[in-house]
Amino acid sequence: MATSLQLTADHEALLQHECKTIPKEQLHLPGADFLDRSFVPSSRSAQVIRSLGQLYNSGRLGGTGYMSILPVDQGIEHTAGASFGPNPMYFDPENIIKLALEGGCNAVATTFGTFGTVARKYAHKIPFLVKINHNELLTYPNKFDQIMFGSVEEAWNLGAAAVGATIYFGSEESGRQIQEVSAAFERAHELGMATVLWCYTRNNAFKTADKDYHVAADLTGQANHLGVTIGADIIKQKLPENNGGFTALKFGKTHKAMYETLSSDNPIDLTRYQVANCYMGHIGLINSGGESKGATDRDEAIRTAIINKRAGGQGLISGRKAFQRPFAEGVDLLNAIQDVYLDERITLA
Repeated sequence: MATSLQLTADHEALLQHECKTIPKEQLHLPGADFLDRSFVPSSRSAQVIRSLGQLYNSGRLGGTGYMSILPVDQGIEHTAGASFGPNPMYFDPENIIKLALEGGCNAVATTFGTFGTVARKYAHKIPFLVKINHNELLTYPNKFDQIMFGSVEEAWNLGAAAVGATIYFGSEESGRQIQEVSAAFERAHELGMATVLWCYTRNNAFKTADKDYHVAADLTGQANHLGVTIGADIIKQKLPENNGGFTALKFGKTHKAMYETLSSDNPIDLTRYQVANCYMGHIGLINSGGESKGATDRDEAIRTAIINKRAGGQGLISGRKAFQRPFAEGVDLLNAIQDVYLDERITLA
C-alpha cells in the first residue's frame, strides 16, 4: 500500500540494513492470517480468539496482523499533573478514547477509572484494554512495585477485549507479581479476554555509571520469554538500546551466541532478539513509544516503528508522544506510526 509517509536520512539508513543474525525465515510473521497460524492451534478458547480478533481487526491496521495501541495510564504511574499538564484536555478521560478512535488505533489501553466513566458509550466502538495493575508513586519515599487496582471480573464487566498488566522482572517483588499476573491472565482467558504483558525490567543495579541495562537486549529478551511462558498473548517491551546486561552485571546464564551470532549493535538486530524470545514471533511483540521530547517526537516514533517492523515485531503502543500535544497533532503522529506498517517500502530485514 502506498502512503504519504516522509522518511528522513536516518529512517532511510534503517531500510538499508540486512539482518545476518536470526533469519527471517525462522520467524512467525505478522499477516492477515496470523491468528489462524498462531492461535487457532493453541489452547486459547474460541472466546479468547474472538477477543484477539477484535484487537487485530480494528482501526487503520485492522486485518494486517499489525497493531497500533494508545496507552494512557501515566496519570497513575507519573502523576496526572505531570502527564496531562502539557495538554489538560486529557484530565477528561473521554478525550483519551476520542484520540484513540480518531487516531485509528486498534485499541485503547487505560485504567479502570477511565473505562468506568465511558464504558457504555464506547465499548462497542473500540476494543478496551484494561490495565489492571500499576506502580503508584504517591507513597513517600517512592517504592517501585506493581499492585492490583481491580479485578479481572471488573474488566470483563466493562466490556474489555483484553486485560494488561506489568511485571517488573528483576525487582524484589517480581516473584509475587509473576504469581498475581499469572493467576489474573488465567482468569482472563477463562472469561474469553486476551492478555497483554508489559515485560519491564526493574532493579537499581541494572543501571550503571556506563549504561542503562534496563533496555539491554539480553535482559529484555529474557523478560519477554518469561512473559510468553505465563500466558501473555501480546508482549509489550521497550525498544532495546544496548546488549550485554548479564555479562556486565555478572549474573544469569549466558551463551556467547547471544552476543556474537544472535544479535549485533544494530537496533533492528537487537529488537529481533526480543522477537526471538517471544517464541520466534509466535506471540506478537509491540514496542513502547517512549517519552515525549517535543519537536522530534514524530520522527522518533517513525524510527521506532521501522525498527519494530523490520525486526519482525507487530506494532507500537505509543502514548505520551501522542497525548502530550494538541489533539490534531496527536492524531497525525498515530497515523504516521500506522503508515509505517502500511508502507510496502518498509520490509522485513
